[in-house]
Amino acid sequence: MRLIHTLILVSVAAVWIQLSYGSEKKARVFFIEPKDGAEVSQEFVAKFGIEGMELKPAGDMTKKTGHFHILIDDAVTPKKMPIPKDATHIHYGKAQTEGQLKLAPGKHKLTLLLGDGAHLSYGSKMSSTITVEVK
Repeated sequence: MRLIHTLILVSVAAVWIQLSYGSEKKARVFFIEPKDGAEVSQEFVAKFGIEGMELKPAGDMTKKTGHFHILIDDAVTPKKMPIPKDATHIHYGKAQTEGQLKLAPGKHKLTLLLGDGAHLSYGSKMSSTITVEVK
């Protein structure tokens, strides 16, 4: 009986650990549209998704929250570094889940990156990169 009781306690502890810490490990951002390798017009709408964390507008410093940024043909901003704001670093500071993009014809690398309320990067673990062909 004692062995069964111990096994139940271990099982409950394992479930609690998974529920408490598992969501952080599984947190991710992703493009809903366009898909990787898609052919798009020069102006198109990009749609973004997130799992395991919440969206909050810029300025909100609640833990495990942030807002999206798209990096165009650029590398991921390192973790805890400020994400620049310029023509190739687009900020969605109102916690938007989509945005209109206008790109020159050719192949482009788009990286979706989550930043915190102060626009500090969560790093490559909270990024997703696709390539699109602009016609």
